[in-house]
Amino acid sequence: MFIHPVRFFRDIQLGIKNLMLHKLRSLLTMLGLVFGVGSVIAMLAVGEGASAEALNQIRKLGSRNIIVSAQKPSEEQSSANTRIRISIYGLLYDDVQRIAETIPTVNRIVPVKSIQNTGRMGKRTLDMRIVGTNSAWFDLVDRPVIAGRVISPRDEFDKSNVAVLTEHGTRRLMATESVVGESIRIGANYYEIIGVVRSEGATEGSMQTPDQQTDAYIPLSTAREHYGDLFSQMKSGTFIRELVELHQLIIEVDKEENVEATAEAVERMLEIFHKKKDYNVSVPLALLRQAEATKRTFNIVLGSIAGISLLVGGIGIMNIMLASVTERTREIGIRRAIGAKQRQIVAQFLIETVVLSFSGGLIGIGLGLLIPWIITQVVKMPTVVSLYSLTLSLGISVSVGIIFGIYPAMRAARLDPIEALRHE
Repeated sequence: MFIHPVRFFRDIQLGIKNLMLHKLRSLLTMLGLVFGVGSVIAMLAVGEGASAEALNQIRKLGSRNIIVSAQKPSEEQSSANTRIRISIYGLLYDDVQRIAETIPTVNRIVPVKSIQNTGRMGKRTLDMRIVGTNSAWFDLVDRPVIAGRVISPRDEFDKSNVAVLTEHGTRRLMATESVVGESIRIGANYYEIIGVVRSEGATEGSMQTPDQQTDAYIPLSTAREHYGDLFSQMKSGTFIRELVELHQLIIEVDKEENVEATAEAVERMLEIFHKKKDYNVSVPLALLRQAEATKRTFNIVLGSIAGISLLVGGIGIMNIMLASVTERTREIGIRRAIGAKQRQIVAQFLIETVVLSFSGGLIGIGLGLLIPWIITQVVKMPTVVSLYSLTLSLGISVSVGIIFGIYPAMRAARLDPIEALRHE
């Protein structure tokens, strides 16, 4: 069916003119769609913002990485009856060699030894986590270098007394001063600060990120020489001694599709050589998929709840257009009497509903952009407004107007011209 452009624009002008005759009624009719569209966009923005930061943290762990962490067996944690005891658990240096030689999909393995100690610079002190590792740690865990450099293979070979600090720890110790080239005392040893990196220091789900906010990274060879594998501490009147060779392994897999199979192979191997469950295998890729699935479900739920407002707005449009048909029965009869066809009557009323829904959708988009901005400014909660939510909301708004406007338009078109002319 061909629609003449001039007639089409004339019908639009006529539709806008009819709506402007009842400004307040038209505005109140649009409000349902305005709040519906605004709530859809705002709720999706809040949902996107809530999950975006968590997903970003997980991605930074590396989609091809597997993180194996040492954990004290539950039976050892509960056996605190003796005044002096020793706990032997965790990952072994032999585990590194066995995994590297046995599983062909493993590219490289980064061993990690961590010790809690106190760092001192001048008069300032800070409780720190000393991380003994190698240069590959900074390749597998993507953390920007703010100043200086990171640990090199030469530092490992020479067992150099060098340290890389986190930005947060640096600010706590030195405020705004430059630290690269300075010395820091950790325990009884002095280290030259060679670089500063930004750390995440967060926990996502059941998996802790490999770094914390107050880390000091030193060569693994240096850590073994200075601290050994036996750790002693007096805690709550009990002298605790722990023998832990390695606290963490970060395993890089050759391809993303091999990650989960490799994680299963690593876990099976550890089960053979570890009599107790003194390790935990975490797969960032699996956690990422789970988080993305949760995010999709969350968005569907939020969108459905907000979509009810659009449904209410559509019912409001149908109600007002039915009232408009009743008010304009005589006008419809005159138009039919002078030759107007049913499709022209249908087009006239549909155009009015589309104008209402499209205008309400545009205003709703403005409201939907304003609400997340206010939330971010006032509550400091991150929000993300996506182009998808804007187009979806506007499309649904116009569709709702068309769907709920068809019945009133068809009813108007089917009026008997004779009966319509008699209507008062």
